[in-house]
Amino acid sequence: MFRIELEFAAATDIGNVRRNNEDSFGYDTDHKLYVVCDGMGGMAAGEVASSMAVRALIESFASSAAAGESAPVEERLLRALREANRQVHQAGLEDARLRSMGTTLVCVCFEGNRFLVGNVGDSRAYLVRGGMCIQISQDHSFLEEQVRSGAMTPEMAASSNLHSVITRAIGTDSQVQPDLFDGAVEPGDVLLLVSDGFTRYATPELISRIVAEEADTQAACGRFIQYAKDSGGVDNITCLLIRVTSIEGMTAEADGLAPPLII
Repeated sequence: MFRIELEFAAATDIGNVRRNNEDSFGYDTDHKLYVVCDGMGGMAAGEVASSMAVRALIESFASSAAAGESAPVEERLLRALREANRQVHQAGLEDARLRSMGTTLVCVCFEGNRFLVGNVGDSRAYLVRGGMCIQISQDHSFLEEQVRSGAMTPEMAASSNLHSVITRAIGTDSQVQPDLFDGAVEPGDVLLLVSDGFTRYATPELISRIVAEEADTQAACGRFIQYAKDSGGVDNITCLLIRVTSIEGMTAEADGLAPPLII
């Protein structure tokens, strides 16, 4: 039996251009669940969608734990993601002011010595270990899917004006297909959840360097936010950083990242 200890910090900023902040983040430390959402929609609908999705995900996941369910964590997280989608979609149907609202969502939960990332849209999860940073999630965006299919080079995508076109979101349809990714963690690992207001400017090298230089998680979040603002800050910026401080009961090296688990 493993017992994992975590420390975390989060920050969000309106950026340099937008008039309101449609990003939201949340967490449930009892159940070791952390989430970042980036809303979209007219008027204030993006703010509504992102905050609603955060709340619905956390409440649904916690309720299954409170009920003493023995279902695997993958099933419980997937059910919580779909419940978040149902609530956001239903709210859009019931209120004309919120029609067609939606939000990206990226989350991570921990169980034993493993993590499970859930992703819908283009907010991202990164893992930093031993000075190296890798992207765990895969963007559900037009540009990234063009790159993965070979129809576009990364350089072409970087210069495109279609960065905001996403292909999956929470709440825009009655059904949603999240991606799930799992892997093992080691003491000292950092999981980073971020909205695209940061990732449009950042590189894995920048992320790993700031994490290495800042032992304080809140200071690291502040540097991520400031870097995005100094680079243009055209969108809202949110980051949530979780550091694995210890894992009791670990007697062997963690087995590294598992292949993506898609349900």
